[in-house]
Amino acid sequence: MRLTPRASRSSFAAAFLLAFAACSQGGADADAKPSATQPAVHRESGLPVVPLTVKSAKGTHAFRVEVATTTQEQAKGLMFRTQLGADEGMIFVNKPPRPASFWMRNTVIPLDIIFIGTDHRVLNIAANAVPYDESPLSSTGVTSGVLELNGGRAAELGIKAGDKVSW
Repeated sequence: MRLTPRASRSSFAAAFLLAFAACSQGGADADAKPSATQPAVHRESGLPVVPLTVKSAKGTHAFRVEVATTTQEQAKGLMFRTQLGADEGMIFVNKPPRPASFWMRNTVIPLDIIFIGTDHRVLNIAANAVPYDESPLSSTGVTSGVLELNGGRAAELGIKAGDKVSW
């Protein structure tokens, strides 16, 4: 059946509104609400979002972090992002554990890059990594994960080498 231009526009408009309504989250939260069977997912990256805590001398600090596990997810990381909430971040899970080296290619916002050892303790921190800088920022040992937070957040919270990270 061939649609007239008017019918085509009406059909397109109806399909668009239906698709828009189906995609709407109905709220302003950065993450979808998890259900019993589905984890939270970040609205921009589509990555799972999990709770993460860092126990430092100044107390326990809670974050909601996106989880990057695949090579492709880790290669993109927080590139092109223009904002990150104070208690948001991204965890790069290294399976198997390995030394890690990061750069800030196409990364718009300054970041603290926190290298986490196999004992889940902070090995070292590349603080306030400069946006777009392609100089390598490396771990001081083998990592089970790397946590990225807003630049300066680790110092603000007193996060240091030896602090315990759980996710």
